[in-house]
Amino acid sequence: MYMRTWVVGAALVALGAGLTACSGDSDARAGACADGTYAWSGVRHTEKVTYLAEPITIEKPTASYKAQLNVIDTVVYHQTISPRPKGASSSDVLASLGTYLKLDGPAGGSGGRINTSIGAGYEEGTGLEKGSYYAWGYVNLVDADFTYTCGDGEPAKGHVRSWDKTGSDFR
Repeated sequence: MYMRTWVVGAALVALGAGLTACSGDSDARAGACADGTYAWSGVRHTEKVTYLAEPITIEKPTASYKAQLNVIDTVVYHQTISPRPKGASSSDVLASLGTYLKLDGPAGGSGGRINTSIGAGYEEGTGLEKGSYYAWGYVNLVDADFTYTCGDGEPAKGHVRSWDKTGSDFR
């Protein structure tokens, strides 16, 4: 009886170890899927105006004009990845999206968020002719779907929200 209990116990330990190796969050499993590939689809760009100057009227040609940008969008934009594939870091996902979008770095840069409710600033126009102008600041949001494939595992599908640029313009 003692021997049978020991054999059953050993079998359960072996089964548990096998299940953990196949489906757990072990470092070995994560490392095995760290070099997967991403396929991107459904990429959508949305430009959001975040700052706006009062309308500008230039009465005569001027070399330059500086416009105060006022906050009009008080949203804090966060990068989101849902769900993040096992074995892949958020920075891996954003770097892959940045490569897909042909950016110089990861989508959204390294900040992780944009707080549009603070810090407006100025936008300068140069060589302006007589006429009406507007100045604004913006964030170009990116929504994208991905499929992450790693080895023989089942592909993981997810969604990313980030941005590919922020800036301002004067026209």
